[in-house]
Amino acid sequence: MCEHVFVRWDNLKVDAEEARTLPGYREPATIRTFDAPEALDTRFYEVRAKSALNRVPNASRMPFRWTINPYRGCSHACVFCFARPTHTYLDFNAGRDFEKEIVVKVNVPEVARAELMRPSWKREHVALGTNTDPYQWVEGRYRLMPGIWEAMRDSGTPSSVLTKSPLLLRDLPLMKEMHEAGGFAANLSIPTLDEKAWRASEPHTPHPRKRIEAVAELNREGIPTGVLIAPLMPGINDSPKQVEEILQLCGEAGAVNIGGIPLHLRREVRGIFFEWLRSYRPDLVPRYEQLYARGAYVGKEERERIQALLRRGPAAARSAMRRSAPDQDPVTMPQPRPPRKPAQGRLF
Repeated sequence: MCEHVFVRWDNLKVDAEEARTLPGYREPATIRTFDAPEALDTRFYEVRAKSALNRVPNASRMPFRWTINPYRGCSHACVFCFARPTHTYLDFNAGRDFEKEIVVKVNVPEVARAELMRPSWKREHVALGTNTDPYQWVEGRYRLMPGIWEAMRDSGTPSSVLTKSPLLLRDLPLMKEMHEAGGFAANLSIPTLDEKAWRASEPHTPHPRKRIEAVAELNREGIPTGVLIAPLMPGINDSPKQVEEILQLCGEAGAVNIGGIPLHLRREVRGIFFEWLRSYRPDLVPRYEQLYARGAYVGKEERERIQALLRRGPAAARSAMRRSAPDQDPVTMPQPRPPRKPAQGRLF
């Protein structure tokens, strides 16, 4: 019998009359709300996933071929989030709905275990946090991640996670076991330490200094953990002073890799970001219109400027930077060790 049975709490409400069948799902989702400040005006759509593993297209530049996304939508509400357009596939919008209409795949630990324990599974690397954050606020209520990590451990599957939340420390014992069984790496996303920029661009994320503390704790415990300074936004979080402070502190925290990438403005994210920019920093609008005149990405000159900025850090940070390939999003770096033979006798 699976130990990860969904638990109901007294501090939630069920909107039974508002049951809704989402695209791609056969059964109507159960819609729940939590009586908590962090979940104000937020609805959670409980669905049962048919599969857990998502194949990454071969054309992708990502250094992995498989992902798992226990949640769709994200309460972090980062204005620059590249995953926002994926919410439109569910007939939600990429703006407020992405932040307030969260899909929860309540059975994903069980489905992941079934898929990862198949004899045909080749134990390829699986990355989490590549779409929405698996450790966003509601993970503290549904606790889907421990069951996923246990399936990774028992199948000997190498894996990694990218998150903005120190909540991942809750699962540190499991991460140690995964690292021993198949290999595991973590990365914390820390775009800025500036209080104003953080509160404006990542309004519902944990404090960035708490994320640096998590980097240090994970590395002390033997979990290879790096930092992604992204996105770097001209005039907002790319001043040499800001970046050098992050590099300094992350180097002291033992970050095994430090990477950074410029802001991407694909599809609906472009309009959402520019609307925010006109309110937050209207003086920067002309500069951004010029930088992104040709599309969703900045040009070569701007990319080279950002890479040079990242190389200006102290010795410890430069050492970590050398272990990160230029222009590579270090979601899974360093590469976990080759997987061992999967554990037996833990399927049930």
